[in-house]
Amino acid sequence: ELEKRRQAVMMAMTKTNPNSVMILFSAEPRLYTNDVDYVFRQENNLYYLTMLKKAGATLVLIPGNRETPEILFLPKRDPRNETWNGKMYSREEASLVSGVKTVFDAEDFTPFIAALRAGKAFEKVKGMTTIYQSAPTPAKLYLLQPVGSDGREWAQEIAFADTWKNQANFKVENAQFIFWDLRLIKSPFEIKILQHAIDITTEAFGRSMAVAGRSKMEYEVQAEVEYTFRRRNADFWGYPSIVGCGPNATTLHYEESQGAVKPGDLLLMDVGAEYDHYTADVTRTFPINGKFSKEQAEVYQIVYDAQEAVARATKPGANFQDVNAAAVKVINDGLFKLGLITDKNSKQYRIWFMHGTSHWLGMNVHDVGASNNRFKPGNVFTNEPGIYIREDALLNLQKTPENEKFIAAVRPAFEKYKNIGVRIEDDLLVTETGCEWLTKNLPRTIDDIENMIAGAKQELPANEDSFLIKPKMPNLLDERGFNF
Repeated sequence: ELEKRRQAVMMAMTKTNPNSVMILFSAEPRLYTNDVDYVFRQENNLYYLTMLKKAGATLVLIPGNRETPEILFLPKRDPRNETWNGKMYSREEASLVSGVKTVFDAEDFTPFIAALRAGKAFEKVKGMTTIYQSAPTPAKLYLLQPVGSDGREWAQEIAFADTWKNQANFKVENAQFIFWDLRLIKSPFEIKILQHAIDITTEAFGRSMAVAGRSKMEYEVQAEVEYTFRRRNADFWGYPSIVGCGPNATTLHYEESQGAVKPGDLLLMDVGAEYDHYTADVTRTFPINGKFSKEQAEVYQIVYDAQEAVARATKPGANFQDVNAAAVKVINDGLFKLGLITDKNSKQYRIWFMHGTSHWLGMNVHDVGASNNRFKPGNVFTNEPGIYIREDALLNLQKTPENEKFIAAVRPAFEKYKNIGVRIEDDLLVTETGCEWLTKNLPRTIDDIENMIAGAKQELPANEDSFLIKPKMPNLLDERGFNF
């Protein structure tokens, strides 16, 4: 799998210039406070090509060098460091994990780069020539660089690229676009890992729906989610858990989990386990007392129907604009029927549905790839329409005669549905003929959700807080976390 990925990267590198080099650095440890770091997470693209989890690794790809096309630079094992921080990779272990045969000490990286700059051979690397010095056009040096972001994730790469600005025999190119194309199409191996992350998340939802009715605070429900993640050996969450009850469900990225859990309210949970660098992204909205009210069910059904429209519009050749248009039409019609908008041909719906319907999913929760890409089999993306009736939404509209007229018209419906927030989010895999719901094991219809909560309550021990409620799903779990 890893060799196939590296070969694909090198093939893309040589399409425009055979004299290309790519350098991928390990992620840098991030400071939490004083002398404590955040939990280390490897840079995605380096992990995609090596599956190495330790800091300090550097991968160099030189497709023009047939004898040594791949080089891995690693920190030398240090007994004192290992005493404090655990075992480091030996050369043999790193080669076994990654499949890269040529492994050098990290201290060799500086002289290697000096030779590369000068267009000279580096004595330790077989097959190195002066080709980069004598080539008629500059060779390409591929480095990860920001694309439309502030670059915080790529600080060391940006600094390294700056040192090559005056290098006549090399031109720096952004490696991101190569990975965008490759990572968009998930291999069967990747889909299995992603499915496992989704299955862990599905189990977390089952536990949470069971415990929500006896919880007092949102953080108690969140605790069930993250307990399940760790219990099933997930690396972490793919993004901070969103657990919002009642009015808090109308805040898109509500992360505090400090609100009360009240019978009669809806609980919106947007959570996802990360397993082996692949993250699920799933949302369910359900009633704390196990039964949707009439108003809650009306809003919920619109969002559900919008999801169904997205799935019908999903096929090879479609794109995000197509599926978003399908969702918006359903939501527009539904909001008009409820009396929450007065014009289906306007942007009024954006008051209640203010985000996009989909994004790519994979090694990031908002994964790499252009938003206008046409769907291909192997793409994975989210299907997540929503409606959020925020209690201050009308107050925040600009004071214009047109808006005053709108507010007066929708006020009765607004008072009826105020503080209801519904999002349903599933993960779709594009197939040759349409799509597969990777989250299909998690109940989604009104009836199925109500039945699941009722069934979970019956299974709860009367006087215990420790229990396991699992929705029906394939048994994929073993000591490592999944079976193939």
